[in-house]
Amino acid sequence: MSKKKFSLIFYSGVVLVCILFLPALILPKSIVIYGGKILGKWSKLCLKFFLSTEISIIGKENILSNKKFFIACTHQSAFETFYLQAVFGGPKFILKKELIKIPVFGWYLKKIGSIAVERDKISKEKINLLDEIRISSKDNRPIVIFPQGTRTEPHERPNFKKGVARIYNELNINCLPVIINSGEMWPKNGKLSKNKNITLTILKPIKPGLESKEFLDSLQNSMYEVLNKTSSPSSA
Repeated sequence: MSKKKFSLIFYSGVVLVCILFLPALILPKSIVIYGGKILGKWSKLCLKFFLSTEISIIGKENILSNKKFFIACTHQSAFETFYLQAVFGGPKFILKKELIKIPVFGWYLKKIGSIAVERDKISKEKINLLDEIRISSKDNRPIVIFPQGTRTEPHERPNFKKGVARIYNELNINCLPVIINSGEMWPKNGKLSKNKNITLTILKPIKPGLESKEFLDSLQNSMYEVLNKTSSPSSA
């Protein structure tokens, strides 16, 4: 199946779910969050049915049930934004400002508490980001940040943005590293691949208290070590 055809089918389903849950935008947030979980299951169904892709989760026991945490996740395709909602029960995302402006879908992202930023401008001076994140972290739903800053190709290993360390220090809570090799079958550029396996790996949380550089180095090294193991030889 071509990428264009798959995208048409996939995003048509996304739009349909968003439209069905449109009335929920004026109802309690929990109803909209349920719609997000449906989108996560829809993404899994599409990959399995159209691309014969199996998804495996490693380290689910590392998800903290009695402590607050935020998620640092690799980002290779649109898959992460949808599927993480099913795995983590409706998290909030730190994402680029342009997504919030998309009709219907952007309204949904805003309703669930997502935080919009200008890319490469994660700082206290810009849109009071840290204050907004601090307020948002007071409930039990985790915040997701993509420390690479944007979608990357499977073979790319860019240095993580310093913003993730600022958030770690400001919130003073656990950071849960999540690695997904979704670019193996749904790359940022290029063709889709069939009969591939996506591995979502959840590492043990990094406890609060580390210095910024120590945290950033530990996070990046541990996540790329796993990504290298779960990527095909041509990508690693």
